[in-house]
Amino acid sequence: MTITASTVQPALQRYRPTELDTAPEVNELLERLGLGRFLPYGLTAFGGRNDNWAGTTVSGDQVFVKTVARAPDGTSPELDRTLAYEELAGRFPSDSPLRSPAHLGTHRAAAISAYRLLPGARSGSEVALDGDFDDALCREAGRAVATLHGLDANGADIDAGEAPLPPLGWLEAFPWSALQERSMAQIAAWKLVQDDAEVVAALRLLRDRERAAPRTPAHCDLRFDQFIHHEGTLYLCDWEEFRIADPARDVGAFIGEWLFQATYSVFAPTGDPDAPALGFDLTHEEIIERGSAGLRRHIPRVAAFWQGYLECRDPDAGLAERAVGFAGWHMYDRLIATAQAHASLNPVARAAAGIGRVLLLNPSAAVATLRLEAPSGSS
Repeated sequence: MTITASTVQPALQRYRPTELDTAPEVNELLERLGLGRFLPYGLTAFGGRNDNWAGTTVSGDQVFVKTVARAPDGTSPELDRTLAYEELAGRFPSDSPLRSPAHLGTHRAAAISAYRLLPGARSGSEVALDGDFDDALCREAGRAVATLHGLDANGADIDAGEAPLPPLGWLEAFPWSALQERSMAQIAAWKLVQDDAEVVAALRLLRDRERAAPRTPAHCDLRFDQFIHHEGTLYLCDWEEFRIADPARDVGAFIGEWLFQATYSVFAPTGDPDAPALGFDLTHEEIIERGSAGLRRHIPRVAAFWQGYLECRDPDAGLAERAVGFAGWHMYDRLIATAQAHASLNPVARAAAGIGRVLLLNPSAAVATLRLEAPSGSS
């Protein structure tokens, strides 16, 4: 995909989509659904690892179509997990705190699904970067995630396999095929994990605690960009990793997103013309000062999310502590992901690893700091 020029900045970054001539299944699906083909003008795409198309069909409907990965044998576990969620979503009451863009239909053989497009929507990443992911919106996110974890999955065909991350086998060494696909910065990020015996032991302990924990339906790939804000309503999307899992994964990922934001803010431009452009020349004292200020700004967002969560679900006694551990892993996961296009690790990545390490090694100590208080009457 290549970025298109535009005189008006859209709410979501737009890209030129893959030519539909190379993906005839897209229009085949739309016509089978009675929506007609995509109009060629105005057709765009959003960022992401999978091909997608957003636009208007000849019937006037605004539609978003996306592909998911297929295995060499033609199957698509990602599609199966997505459709398992959509089956559950059909049971939601109209006033459910958990909302997703309406699923219109799927072309199974091509692993393509169509959804109702939400024009003018902003991704949660943009909302957070703009400073608009406020306490009220975080509370709504907490209510949505808690509702997901409280869903009755009886009779539903949901993947119960273990979530792949963190990959315990990689804590010792990379498979050669994986090594070839990663940047030098990503290899350096993994080396931070592999060379730290305490972090390796903490991650193994976290996975052991996860296996012993109560399991619920869970998103298992929760990031800011999986949320969409449209006309005052928060939606949660991208269900390729949906499965039965430890709910602490989702809670920890949301916490980790805010902590990663706080880390990034240490090195982000401050608006002061005399300050370093990216903050990489800060003194240790200045880094501590900025980091503390970032945490003071973002921890209330974590607290608001947790408040919303408790309004809709009573967590098990160990969920908060496990969530802190998963927040620690999330810091490593995000720095590994953001290192994909770089040759070396920058100070943001190393700072994120430092915070992740603290959380993983002593999650119980961070529960109160992050304001993950137990609900009244709980252990």
